[in-house]
Amino acid sequence: MIPDRVLGFRVTPMTRRRLHHFRANGRGFWSLWLFLALFTGSLFAELIANDKPLLIRFEGHTYLPIFTAYPETIFGGEFQTETDYRDPYVRQLISAKGWMVWPLIPYSYRTINYDLPVPAPAPPSAENWLGTDDQGRDVVARLIYGFRISVLFGLALTLFASLIGVAAGAVQGYFGGLTDLLFQRFIEIWSGMPTLYLLIILASVVTPNFWWLLGLLLLFSWMSLVPVVRAEFLRARNFDYIRAARALGAGNLTIMVRHMLPNAMVATLTFLPFILNGSITTLTALDFLGFGLPPGSPSLGELLSQGKNNLQAPWLGLTAFVVLATMLSLLIFVGEAVRDAFDPRKTLGR
Repeated sequence: MIPDRVLGFRVTPMTRRRLHHFRANGRGFWSLWLFLALFTGSLFAELIANDKPLLIRFEGHTYLPIFTAYPETIFGGEFQTETDYRDPYVRQLISAKGWMVWPLIPYSYRTINYDLPVPAPAPPSAENWLGTDDQGRDVVARLIYGFRISVLFGLALTLFASLIGVAAGAVQGYFGGLTDLLFQRFIEIWSGMPTLYLLIILASVVTPNFWWLLGLLLLFSWMSLVPVVRAEFLRARNFDYIRAARALGAGNLTIMVRHMLPNAMVATLTFLPFILNGSITTLTALDFLGFGLPPGSPSLGELLSQGKNNLQAPWLGLTAFVVLATMLSLLIFVGEAVRDAFDPRKTLGR
């Protein structure tokens, strides 16, 4: 049952029918829940895969290493630096007077396993479930952290690009005329800029990071929603209720936001899952080419690159491919369900 109110907002009959059609699409509905479960789990990556214990009980005191850095001297060591909990000497000191609770995967994305029985990349084993990469780092830990950063990057890029694209398309469609003409010529020129070449040039000048890549890609990603919103505003600006709002003295901003934007948001929401898919793919491609996140960062594209460079270790490429294909497929299924839910032939039909 769909409640009458969600977060204090009344659920209209139209919204109720759209939610009903979305739930009727079983593939998209369960894909959404599975994707949310995977993403929510990755948000707590430090509690699942970490080279620090979750909890330490030593000499009657409780310590939380994942939140606080403790020097080795607290546990009877000799150094004032942060404790290396994987050091056998430190483990022996703590075990003598207390105990530790480790995460499910006792490796972080940057932890190197120096006790491998074979040269890296090591095949899957009981200690490293999906093996290690060519630097001896656990593949499962890097997948969890890489999944999180890929989805967060895609969500951030989709959010900011959608805000700019909706605003630009609304201005074009509402005012039309010379404003629309100048904006269209600007978009034609701006969309022809070689994005990859700019990334290569700027990567040689500055060290790319999460926010640097987000800002640069945002310069070119906002144009995807402009044609859709522009068409909706061009279609609706001469409707009778818009003319009536102007006659009653409503301002341009009020008319655009209150009366026209809700209609344009239908098409916008339909495209959002596919834009998120493209944002994640863009980051993966840049990491694969070596122009993405800084070296050492957990990345699905970097793992794909390692699979290409280490054909004798097929678990690297296959693991990254399966995770990436699953994530993108789930988003595509959700996008198809959203598209069907907002289809007026299904929403308004019998």
